[in-house]
Amino acid sequence: MNATVHRLPRKAARGSVVSNEPPPSQRVALVSGGNRGLGLEVVRQLAAQGITVLLGSRSLAAGEKVARQLRHEGGDVVAVKLDVTSDHDVANLAKHIDTSYHRLDILVNNAGAFFDIDKRASNADLSVVRSALDTNLLGAWRVTEAVLPLMQRHNYGRVVNVSSSCGAIEMEGENCPAYRISKTALNGYTRMLAAELKGSGVLVNAVCPGWVATDMGGSGGRPVAEGAEGIVWAACLSPQQGNLNGRFFRDKQPIAW
Repeated sequence: MNATVHRLPRKAARGSVVSNEPPPSQRVALVSGGNRGLGLEVVRQLAAQGITVLLGSRSLAAGEKVARQLRHEGGDVVAVKLDVTSDHDVANLAKHIDTSYHRLDILVNNAGAFFDIDKRASNADLSVVRSALDTNLLGAWRVTEAVLPLMQRHNYGRVVNVSSSCGAIEMEGENCPAYRISKTALNGYTRMLAAELKGSGVLVNAVCPGWVATDMGGSGGRPVAEGAEGIVWAACLSPQQGNLNGRFFRDKQPIAW
């Protein structure tokens, strides 16, 4: 099921870019890890605004199951196969988006895992650290690099890296070494890419959703919808908010790196 999405005129030189903000009905978004928890709620909220949302899931069957339900709710949601650790998956999806939609306006790098709460820096399982970096850091990096040309084509894009305040340098903590280090690195990547793309019409930010009640976060967190709201806000920043680039947010407010 493909929405009819129209190309906007291409602008030329960076530095004199005037961002073309498409209406919601013409925007295409990709959410990794979108078949459950926080990612699923982000998909739901973006679709409720009239945006075409590609729901990325490692299992296409699992993704299609929830995408079907969201379509019943009125959303334009399409399940796509996406394992962010797979070069093959990422390359194939980027090609599919280009062929079918000719654009990508929003990327939410939500896929994340390896919350190793029972470990410390002195006894971390390095195989888990390696896997956390491959998913939480390199996964976001891999997907962003693949789809960024689709944003640059129209001088408009919003990249949101779902991070965590425990990845902030100023946040002291002894547990979750694999998760914590991967999110610290993701924050560093966010700042570097935002600096590179400044003035291009593509904004790159990190968002901490807070402790939310998901499979990874556990049952004690706040409602998932509240955590997703700040992510969706960053994904829909207007051109007038172009100064909100390379920032770290929680609940739409800046927090320390």
